[in-house]
Amino acid sequence: METELAEETRTTGLRTSVVWFMAVAAALGTASIYPLQPAIAGVAHSFGVSTAAVGAALACGPIGYMVGLALLVPLVDRAAPRDVLAAQFAALAVALACCAAVGAPWALGLGVGMIGAASSVGAQLSSVAGRFAAPKRRATTLGIVTAGISAGILAGRIVGGWLAEVIGWRPMLLTFAAGCLAIAVAARFVLPAAPGTAGTSYLATLRGLPGLYARHPALRVAASRGALWFFAFCTVWAGLAVALSQPPFSYSSERIGMYAFAGLLGIIATRIAGIWTDRVGARRVILAGLTLATVSTAVLTSCLSSAPVTFVCLGLFDAGLFTAQVANQSTVLALDPGSPARFNSAYMLVYFAGGSLGTAFGAAAVGWFGWSATAVIALCAIALALAGTGVAGRVQESVRV
Repeated sequence: METELAEETRTTGLRTSVVWFMAVAAALGTASIYPLQPAIAGVAHSFGVSTAAVGAALACGPIGYMVGLALLVPLVDRAAPRDVLAAQFAALAVALACCAAVGAPWALGLGVGMIGAASSVGAQLSSVAGRFAAPKRRATTLGIVTAGISAGILAGRIVGGWLAEVIGWRPMLLTFAAGCLAIAVAARFVLPAAPGTAGTSYLATLRGLPGLYARHPALRVAASRGALWFFAFCTVWAGLAVALSQPPFSYSSERIGMYAFAGLLGIIATRIAGIWTDRVGARRVILAGLTLATVSTAVLTSCLSSAPVTFVCLGLFDAGLFTAQVANQSTVLALDPGSPARFNSAYMLVYFAGGSLGTAFGAAAVGWFGWSATAVIALCAIALALAGTGVAGRVQESVRV
């Protein structure tokens, strides 16, 4: 019976209710890595240490996330998604609860690293979408799940900061843990029960990740341009926070955080991008998204003194890059629809590496060069990704001819 259900899932695709559950799960899993960021001062006060010490502990989150991308994402090709995701959400709940109980920065760093690794559930759910969605609706399904991930990035900071203010940071983490535990139970009944499709051992899969770049030019192109625009994305947002905190603006953290609401347009864009990718193809959607981001970034170089214009440009900037991301990732998942997780893992590692560099660079570059020059550097990265997409498309067309 289970085999028949698995075969039916592969043939008919995911039900709409399952896809939206995946989006909600991806949102909560992704949000779990962010809620402590706005509560740094409160955490430092409770520990009796500096905010720098807590900041160093929180830096373990991205490190853990990259470990999760490499070691955990490929698991959804090896076992039933419902088993893998249920176990990982349960692990995420445990990690959040452990962080709520720690009393020292080193222990917090260890716990945050565990949260980071387990929060790779978003990438796993994207892989599930690529594997089980009907081929003609793969990008549409991916767009819905990616919208959940984008919402998690936004809501994690906003909800985390609000709950930390209302009930304290420890109960806030326990609230997130309870949500992850509920998702873990639901995932066991909602997600596909189809067995894994990987034809090699787990260690062989991990060893083979670097070789995927050598054998698949499409993966190299997708990962390279994705890393470029995620570098630009993180450069702009990290640099923006620094620029607005300094004279002549000297905005409060709360006021700076309000700019994150511009990301709502990006969440809407991911849904639309998936639909249009299925209709007109990934390359056109990527070009449209990067063109929008290029224009928006060009305006951002000189409009920081106008909050309304900056807010609109940030929204269009996010919308353009999120649109490109959905279309780009759909090309990666299509390389091996039967077992897409290893390709998604390889792609996301390079993509996230670009973002990590952008975060570190953007925060420092404003002090080195000023906001305008920092935004110009981000603009150059997007323009390079745009040019590379155009060149790759012409090469493919010449090969077909």
